[in-house]
Amino acid sequence: MPLSYKARRRWSLLILLVGLPLYIVVAVNVVDLFDRPPMWLELVIYIGLGILWALPFRAVFRGIGQADPASDAASDAGAPRDPSA
Repeated sequence: MPLSYKARRRWSLLILLVGLPLYIVVAVNVVDLFDRPPMWLELVIYIGLGILWALPFRAVFRGIGQADPASDAASDAGAPRDPSA
């Protein structure tokens, strides 16, 4: 069952406010376990981990920045609204 727009917005907010900081702490601690790699390798590792965390959540984040598709069923045709109605 796909998530509704409101549920996806709530989950994305929770993921960004709670999950991302936790993932950053874990990623830094994991890289810290090894001897300090060269700067370019460390940058590649952090970029890779930065992309990797978002892959499982693609479905949650898809379309969140757009307007709710269910909120304006009347404006689907693109016709101007009548202010007197």
